Amino acid sequence: MTPISSKRIAVFPGTFDPFTLGHMSIVSRGLELLDEVVIAIGINDSKRTYFTVEQRLEMLRDLFRDNPRIRVVSYDSLTIDLAKQWNARFILRGIRSVNDFEYEKTIADVNRKLSGVETIILFTEPELTHISSTIVRELLRFGHSVDEFVPKGLKLSLIHISEPTRLRRIS
Repeated sequence: MTPISSKRIAVFPGTFDPFTLGHMSIVSRGLELLDEVVIAIGINDSKRTYFTVEQRLEMLRDLFRDNPRIRVVSYDSLTIDLAKQWNARFILRGIRSVNDFEYEKTIADVNRKLSGVETIILFTEPELTHISSTIVRELLRFGHSVDEFVPKGLKLSLIHISEPTRLRRIS
């Protein structure tokens, strides 16, 4: 029988369209508890995204290029299947509100029952609860700066082909 890895690896799944300061906070705080975090960009063909999967992968790989404890991947399967693939014993999630909690608890219960993978939930810091990818996308669509909502160094210079808005580069 092969022993389970003693490394504490978590999958942090999401659309990350785009990655925000709230996401960054969850990853940073998660790394205080974990050895590695796999940021997993979920592919959902029924969702209309602003950035392509390839653009989001490139942006996040560039952002975390100097951190060997972070991997950035995309996937189109169940999160628990991805967790098994990466020998992850945990799924990392952040919640901003009671509504988020209800949803995340249900998913965590199902994931644990089906696979034994535990979910680690971190509450969003109060000063970041107003930030969401949806709001950031809306600001981008109308040409507003999003510098105060995304991590410094996230390069939003790539543009979704169907969007006419020109994006500013975040430095």
